[in-house]
Amino acid sequence: MTAQSDIAAGYASEGAAIELGAVLVDGAVEPTARVRLPLATLNRHGLVAGATGTGKTKTLQLIAEQLSAAGVPVVMADVKGDLSGLSKPGEGGDRVTARAADTGDDWRAQACPVQFLSLGTGGVGVPVRATVTSFGPILLSKVLGLNDTQESTLGLIFHWADKRGLPLLDTKDLRSVISHLTGDEGKEDLKGLGGVSSATAGVILRALVNLEAQGGDTFFGEPELDPRDLMRAVDGKGVVSLLELAELQAKPALFSTFLMWLLAELFEVLPEEGDLDQPKLVFFFDEAHLLFADASKAFLEQITQTVKLIRSKGVGVFFCTQLPTDVPNAVLSQLGARVQHALRAFTPEDQAALAKAVKTYPTTPHYELDEALTSLGIGEAVVTVLSEKGAPTPVAWTRLRAPRSLMDTIGPDAIKAAAASSELHGKYAETIDRESAYEKLSAKVTPPPTPADEEPEGSAEAPAEAKPRRDEPGVVEQVLGNTAVKSFLRSAASALGREITRGLFGTARKRR
Repeated sequence: MTAQSDIAAGYASEGAAIELGAVLVDGAVEPTARVRLPLATLNRHGLVAGATGTGKTKTLQLIAEQLSAAGVPVVMADVKGDLSGLSKPGEGGDRVTARAADTGDDWRAQACPVQFLSLGTGGVGVPVRATVTSFGPILLSKVLGLNDTQESTLGLIFHWADKRGLPLLDTKDLRSVISHLTGDEGKEDLKGLGGVSSATAGVILRALVNLEAQGGDTFFGEPELDPRDLMRAVDGKGVVSLLELAELQAKPALFSTFLMWLLAELFEVLPEEGDLDQPKLVFFFDEAHLLFADASKAFLEQITQTVKLIRSKGVGVFFCTQLPTDVPNAVLSQLGARVQHALRAFTPEDQAALAKAVKTYPTTPHYELDEALTSLGIGEAVVTVLSEKGAPTPVAWTRLRAPRSLMDTIGPDAIKAAAASSELHGKYAETIDRESAYEKLSAKVTPPPTPADEEPEGSAEAPAEAKPRRDEPGVVEQVLGNTAVKSFLRSAASALGREITRGLFGTARKRR
């Protein structure tokens, strides 16, 4: 038995699996020595790492398209805009033909069903949103760049709004709550919170205003995304939900924390599943270092807890980053699959990261891992995954298969057209702005109409039929006096006014 066949024997599986590629030893690749990732182990999570230009994104594409073909929905963040080709069949050529021969792949062009989403209204995809209340103080603190003390203060502000039935739907709601607490009207309320200084509240307010100035406010609001809309299939293929993030590259913390919010939401709505033949949904966190950079202790603890618990719901999570050390050890220890592309070792820091990466792999008689990890070609990776029995597979230097979908972008016009024809467009395209904390707090400080504003007795037209000017005090009250509007707001306020409890990451759970 050759070394290639010996390694490949550890990747044999009875159930369905992702075909990654073929084993390579001493520069020779054996097309029949397959490296496979069992679908049944994907809820044990994974890591795709490697330096820029080594093929990480194409590996994500390769895995995602096979998950889709198996009927598994996928959520991906398209940070660099080069994953939209998943929606179109690939193009053959000499390189693709040669790669197919090396890896024993019967390559044929194939597209995936893709729905293009954008965070907020600034992108070309279907806009998706979350309410501030639902997002919670821990995730919002990460977006705003708050320190531990400021995060604690924001948590108390959320607690105050929750207890008083003040829905925080968008950023102006939170801004109005903070302004109220730091103003004359809210001095007593601020004292009652304990440990909250007006100076710290002011810092949070300035960070919030800065987020609004950068356009981040268009993400917070309604209609809020229902995570179950991401768990769809078309003609037996799982839908790939692609978050287009070209407009948000200046706000990287927003999209990474949004994905964590989605995981927290899914944890709340999905039932316990135990072990499944394949996952119900797989998340890919591209540029994962942005998620962990400058994260508070509370944030890191919640990420670790989420990764541990979400597997029982049938959800798999893959982190994609340049260095394995970008992922905290507590999270890294939860990841069953490792696909490591080439690492660079030009600096002492790079060499230290390389040494740490080598220690995380099982020992192997076939490779000197420190040399292998710096010698990998483009589209090659050192792989180890969990077998169907739950044991780590042998380390395999793998020549990866070529994706069957288009390895290029399809352009913003095509993405915009696809988004407009999506089933989700009618549900999420238009922003809704209903009564919430901003309106309720504004009503408290708006003076009632004066006698001079009232119609005199005996006027030709009854007061009930008068048509007030738009800038006249009491316009909102008169509109809300409409029977149909009152009925709608009564039901909405009833649902929102219930006491709010908070789950993972402090995200809102309304008590039914």
